[in-house]
Amino acid sequence: MNTPPNATPSGVTPSGITPSGITPSNLAPESQVGPQPIAPAVMSATRPIYWSVRRELWENRSIYIAPLAVAAVLLVGFLIGLIALPGHRMSRVLALEPAKQRAALELPYELAAALIMGTAFLVGIFYSLDALYGERRDRSILFWKSLPVSDLTTVLAKMSIPLVVLPLLSFAVTIATQLIMLLLSSLIVLVSGLNVATLWTHFSFLHFSMLLLYHIVTVHGLWYAPFYGWLLMVSGWARRAPFLWAFLPPFVIYGVEKIAFNTSYFLTMLEHRLTGPEVPTAPGSTMMDVMAALTPAKFLSEPGLWIGLAIAAAFLFVAVRLRRYRGPI
Repeated sequence: MNTPPNATPSGVTPSGITPSGITPSNLAPESQVGPQPIAPAVMSATRPIYWSVRRELWENRSIYIAPLAVAAVLLVGFLIGLIALPGHRMSRVLALEPAKQRAALELPYELAAALIMGTAFLVGIFYSLDALYGERRDRSILFWKSLPVSDLTTVLAKMSIPLVVLPLLSFAVTIATQLIMLLLSSLIVLVSGLNVATLWTHFSFLHFSMLLLYHIVTVHGLWYAPFYGWLLMVSGWARRAPFLWAFLPPFVIYGVEKIAFNTSYFLTMLEHRLTGPEVPTAPGSTMMDVMAALTPAKFLSEPGLWIGLAIAAAFLFVAVRLRRYRGPI
């Protein structure tokens, strides 16, 4: 029997709604039924950190310009020394006894590493002092807070500059500088008619690089974390002269302790934190000897390491709170 033209299909009411509440127009064709790709609800957690770190590198170019400038000056001075001094000086060094020969060959490379790492440390200090204070001073904090980036992400990105970026950057610059110095020295040795293999044998470039990387990660990264945490907290709190507010309290604490108790425990603690963990070394030890003596087991068993990391975490917590509630200056 033919269905009248105005009749509705079985199971569908005249209003066009099925008993289950689904209209025929909402029913997907059979070819479209199946699992559909789901768009991500939120972006990856690492993307805000990544772009926040890139922002810091873009806004603070001294982070990489300063170490590169120091490395360039060192290379110029090293090259002038190689050209001005006759090649027989290298022959005298290679004629020394093994211990003195090793110390004489390593000295320029250790000096280059110390100067570049010291420069990175100073850059980290001044960067941390201006990291949160600067954006409040120029009122750019109003723009950055309008972006979907949390205060925790912003502070962690700023903390990663002195803790991760600057140490690794100083390591890369140091290695490149030392490699160029070694190649220049090899050229002078070759021109002087000496054996180049002797120079490369007595100065273990790969061994020195591994020790340097370990030293930078442990001391310049983890061990100095309380310094950078304190500076970031002061940067988020101070309304004027953050440098003064960062360095005046330690002097006041030391002065009060000295006057009241005639002791200097606080100053000794700061010196210990600044110079790094104590390691037993013989008199006349080189920089490589000191770095090699700080084994991972000894470093991780240092109570000062974990106390310092806990203090740094407390400073960061306060810095996050300050950025959340402090407005432009």
